[in-house]
Amino acid sequence: MNPAIPDQPVVLDGGDRRCVRLLIELSRLVGDLPAGQAVHVVATDPAAPIDLPAWCHLTGHDYLGPVPGDRPTYAIRTAAHARATHPGKPWHAGQP
Repeated sequence: MNPAIPDQPVVLDGGDRRCVRLLIELSRLVGDLPAGQAVHVVATDPAAPIDLPAWCHLTGHDYLGPVPGDRPTYAIRTAAHARATHPGKPWHAGQP
């Protein structure tokens, strides 16, 4: 195991935030994490199961799918060479 990557996933509790805000927060969070880090995103927005895999495809992070539990949670794994997105519009590739 890589000692720089904790055993437990990092959790982003998006609550009832819409996916736009959630993706902005997720983009900021993963920018500070090592490659290979698991992230669990808690999101009740009905668009989350569509938007999160699409965002992962855009950025190069791995979408791992839903996580069983009491709250809607989705797992991703950070990539070593993720593609940048616009800071205020994480659904757009590249910088402003």
